[in-house]
Amino acid sequence: MPIQVIVLNGGSSSGKSTIARRLQSVRPEPWLTFGTDSLIEAMPPSLEGEGGVELRPDGQVVVGAEFRALEAAWIAGIAAMARAGARIIIDEVFLGGASSQRRWREALDGLGVLWVGVRCDAEAAARRELERGDRIAGMAASQAAVVHRGVSYDMEVDTTRAGAQECALAIAARVG
Repeated sequence: MPIQVIVLNGGSSSGKSTIARRLQSVRPEPWLTFGTDSLIEAMPPSLEGEGGVELRPDGQVVVGAEFRALEAAWIAGIAAMARAGARIIIDEVFLGGASSQRRWREALDGLGVLWVGVRCDAEAAARRELERGDRIAGMAASQAAVVHRGVSYDMEVDTTRAGAQECALAIAARVG
């Protein structure tokens, strides 16, 4: 089955978005990119905090029931686009580890999916987070390992040791 969806899972500042953009440039066919950041940005300000998405001062991210309901609709919508023929790169943070992957697996059932773990040493991710300036300090370190717990991948890349272009080329080679 040809790959229609590439799921990049990793912690904040691990390099997923940069890899996604590089994938778009190295693949000859068009790929759409959607990330959890775009879902959060699309939400109304009233969902910033309890019940929605709470970004705590220590970098922890807590999501509530209203966020989960909108996330489920978003996931279903992305799966529908793939079923309609779009090639999609998903830039995701599996805060719930295996349970997060399970939600995506159910939605993407029957589609050709490449599951990619994007790893980055917690210290390197924390440095990137600080350089970015658009994240709460501590988010990268708190997510570096937890997002991979219980998650199974077809392949993994490590942006601590390899650049985004090298990672994108390795993923593109797996797509065929």
